[in-house]
Amino acid sequence: MQEYIQDALTFVREYGRPCLFITFTCNPKWPEITSLLLPGQNAIHRHDITARVFRQKLKSLISFITKSHVFAPTRCWMYSVEWQKRGLPHAHILVWFIDKIRPEEIDSIISAEIPDPSTDQLFDIVTTNMIHGPCGTLIVHRLAW
Repeated sequence: MQEYIQDALTFVREYGRPCLFITFTCNPKWPEITSLLLPGQNAIHRHDITARVFRQKLKSLISFITKSHVFAPTRCWMYSVEWQKRGLPHAHILVWFIDKIRPEEIDSIISAEIPDPSTDQLFDIVTTNMIHGPCGTLIVHRLAW
């Protein structure tokens, strides 16, 4: 772990702060995982399958970002994979661009909007996978006037 920290600090010393910090989380409903599970099993029961599929998808994502220049031409990148308590991996990815992002450009890269269901095909994906309700029991209090 100490070596990863030193590597990250070397990148920062050489190239400055990273342009993007991306978190990529494993989806236990990916068909590549669910198709290999036995009846009654969940993704957390088969770490071998989960790890293999996650690694393939992570490599594809990094390749897509760096080789296709989705956001901008990439100078360098690094990532770290962690396993959550519920048994699924996620990766933290740092990306440095050749030309740094200026503050006025950030809105063209990052969006925190729910897509319009009538015009955007991503509405179902975003509302199913990227939004969750409150943790624990929701207690609603009524005020009596």
